Amino acid sequence: MAAQPSSSRPNQGSTTLSIAIIGALFFIFGFVTWLNGPLIGFVKLAFNLDTDAKAFLVATAFYLSYFFLALPSSWILKFTGMKKGMAGGLLVMAIGAALFGQFATARVYPGALLGLFVVGAGLSLLQTASNPYVALVGPIESAARRSAVMGICNKFAGILAPLLIGSLVLHGMGDLKAQVDAADAAGKEALLTAFANRVHGPYLMMAALLAILAVGVLFSPLPEIETGSANADGEAKRDSIFKFPHAWLGALCIFFYVGIEVLAGDAIGTYGNGFGLPLDQTKFFTSFTLGAMLLGYVAGIVLIPKFVSQEAYLKWSALLGIVLALVAYVTRGYVSIGFVAALGFANAMMWPAIWPLGIKGLGKFTGTGSGLMIMGIAGGAIIPQLFAHLKEVANFQLVFLLLAWLCYAYILFFAVRGHRVGSKA
Repeated sequence: MAAQPSSSRPNQGSTTLSIAIIGALFFIFGFVTWLNGPLIGFVKLAFNLDTDAKAFLVATAFYLSYFFLALPSSWILKFTGMKKGMAGGLLVMAIGAALFGQFATARVYPGALLGLFVVGAGLSLLQTASNPYVALVGPIESAARRSAVMGICNKFAGILAPLLIGSLVLHGMGDLKAQVDAADAAGKEALLTAFANRVHGPYLMMAALLAILAVGVLFSPLPEIETGSANADGEAKRDSIFKFPHAWLGALCIFFYVGIEVLAGDAIGTYGNGFGLPLDQTKFFTSFTLGAMLLGYVAGIVLIPKFVSQEAYLKWSALLGIVLALVAYVTRGYVSIGFVAALGFANAMMWPAIWPLGIKGLGKFTGTGSGLMIMGIAGGAIIPQLFAHLKEVANFQLVFLLLAWLCYAYILFFAVRGHRVGSKA
């Protein structure tokens, strides 16, 4: 059983150190998460897949793990405490990275997807611990600002991830595809096997680094937080998580938020391919979206809560997303792609705002509520898959617009009304 802390929140000095350590973790799982966009192009070529829907199983396998393992993660954390839970999450991620590297090299697609599922499982445990930690390490009213700092760490890593994997693994994809198309059966297999082998070394190195970080976190001075006392209010005497409807609505909001975040980030390369743009350019498009998100986080840090509340910022972000998605639809080529990337700015402060609104006042149910919120990350599995399938039977820009509007409409509802459902305020 985890040791009980002496207080519900750390003092100012330990808070700063805690944020620094958690920021490093957000960098790590940002890097791992945002590799998925470039990996979609990688697996389609390396495994010779004939449809985008099959390639998008990369995102499906990764994000579905959150749905299945978020609540078990919250139960695990009751026994391990946050620090040991974070270390355990990193170790599971290391195992998943090693599995993906091995199976991808052997060109066994179900095994590679299993590796990504295991990586997602480790991230589920890591995020179930780290996200409420960031929200509760200081006043809940300014949680969005702290989360924005975490977001900068996360998205900066996300910008680097496509660039690194693009230079180390995906270089020359356009020429390689042309060679594969022109080769006979034996030559095609030789070319694809050599291409798949490129991912082996980088992923084994990543696995080793994650394992080392797990040990580092375990022996770090990261303090524990008693979530029940740190996040209790007058309404937290309710005896079931089912009596906190705003938490369930918040989990659904996370579902739609992550869906549109992944659609704008991981699917932007496929969106660019719809205009006939070459693979050697589209593989970097995810970095454009994440760069826009980085700017959005900076804006959030400046504006919240000094000039605008996190609820109001969430509302205006949803409205901005609706407008940008429409402009992306009515434009073409690089201009349209630019507006899709700009959705990153609209999306940036959504997670930092939704999270504290969803878990506010849960008291002893904070861990369970956090698990529900993490389950919502499964939106990253469902929404992009819908895009991959529906664009086969309808115009890809129209499909993107309708899915984006669906997501932003619900986020707008949660910002205006949903987060107050069941509250006496």
